[in-house]
Amino acid sequence: MTSVLLVIHLMLALAMIATVLLQRSEGGALGIGGGGGGGGGGMGGLLTGRGTANLLTRTTAILAAGFMITSLSLTILAASNRAPRSILEDIPTTNSAPVEEQPTRPSVPVQ
Repeated sequence: MTSVLLVIHLMLALAMIATVLLQRSEGGALGIGGGGGGGGGGMGGLLTGRGTANLLTRTTAILAAGFMITSLSLTILAASNRAPRSILEDIPTTNSAPVEEQPTRPSVPVQ
């Protein structure tokens, strides 16, 4: 189950990257997003510029929602496979009797 969900998660991530890269840049910081170069913006194209932008925006939103759902599902599956653990279990316990200290002899200077 986890591996199938992980594969779907990776496919959603790759599809979301592709749709974000297909979208037209609004800032034009690199000079590649401004002019209407090629993207089906003409009258003979399948979709107009606005229709393409709306489609890509909707697709990105749907892919992002799917990505979040698979992320949460993978987190829940990973947490359910672990047994609950207490930090008190890590405290070492000793059942032996306390060790008595040997009396120390006073040190005598050697001549």
